[in-house]
Amino acid sequence: MDTKEIIETTEKYYLPVFGRLQIALDHGEGCTLYDADGKAYTDFLAGIAVNALGYAHPAEVKAISEQIGKIAHASNIFYYEIQAKAAKVLCEAAQMDRVFFANSGAEANEGLIKLARKYGSSKAASKYKIVTAYDSFHGRTMETLTATGQAHYHEGLEPLPAGFVYVPFGDIAAIEKVMDDDVCGVLLEPIQGEGGVNVPPAGYLKAVQDLCRKHDALLLFDEVQSGVCRTGKWFAYMHEGVKPDAMSTAKAIGCGFPMGAFLVQERVAHVLKPGDHGSTFGGNPLSCAACYAAITTMQEMHMDEVAARTGAYFKAGLEALQKKYPDKITDVRGKGLLLGAELYKPGGSVVTEALKKGFIINCTAGNVLRFVPPLIITEKEIDALLKALDEILTEF
Repeated sequence: MDTKEIIETTEKYYLPVFGRLQIALDHGEGCTLYDADGKAYTDFLAGIAVNALGYAHPAEVKAISEQIGKIAHASNIFYYEIQAKAAKVLCEAAQMDRVFFANSGAEANEGLIKLARKYGSSKAASKYKIVTAYDSFHGRTMETLTATGQAHYHEGLEPLPAGFVYVPFGDIAAIEKVMDDDVCGVLLEPIQGEGGVNVPPAGYLKAVQDLCRKHDALLLFDEVQSGVCRTGKWFAYMHEGVKPDAMSTAKAIGCGFPMGAFLVQERVAHVLKPGDHGSTFGGNPLSCAACYAAITTMQEMHMDEVAARTGAYFKAGLEALQKKYPDKITDVRGKGLLLGAELYKPGGSVVTEALKKGFIINCTAGNVLRFVPPLIITEKEIDALLKALDEILTEF
């Protein structure tokens, strides 16, 4: 099929729930994607912060190819060496004690919500409230989209599950007003991704942790987008030194293979009993092979340090553009290779023009250019994008 036929066939048969760019991808290598007509694009989206090692990385190709020739799935009724190895390296990287493997970030966050509710119910029947932040994004299941503090995700889906309370992100006084002994958990992204790459003020996460301890509530971090070296640390919470009671992760832990997980400290490891939670496909040998290869490869490459250095270089380049176009770029923010450039008006046209120049970028929250490239992105590739953005902004 050529691009035209691929798009027409997809539009005819696929449920119309995605706003897609009008290209059909065929294959990728490193940080470069190629469409069905052979055009190359440098990727600064990475499957939405998923493909940390880029495309067709030898370690991932080898691990998945070998595992699928052995056993892909037989259910969690059994033990598997590769699952044990993946659980160990992920827990060690996250500095947590135990893990549950799921299939997506939304499933991982469902696990956090269930954990908090079970913890609360063991204390009091009224202890079921979960506090989340406005502009957050936690998934698209009914429970996780309710946890998401963006009203447009809720429209037409009412009645929503009860028990969620929303507060402005980064405002400790707002959480203080709603915290009481009926709160079982506070669920936050250490850095909001989908909501516009929003970084909380220093000390905010520690203050939230103190409130959780005061009211015997669980501190829950959603590290689906910010985790696995993305921000220059293995997990974003490490920038503030505030370890959560439990956290979710996904996206980069499989480097393209669908996988999610939630991790817990030992003190809450037995809140969920046998039968309280499970998954047919979660933690299957194939996904665990992808996870183990991803984590160990990034450890060997010291990818947290790489992302910190490359991210600082990229951010400096964006700040230079902001200085040149102060009437067009109102803010540059983020950590590592989770970066945002806020524009003074909607940025969809910038995405379109970048695509024409051979760069895949993303605009979230209407007017925030979000950059989450593969962590192996080079300074040369960054320079090429910055040059293209400079040309686009002159006409923006």
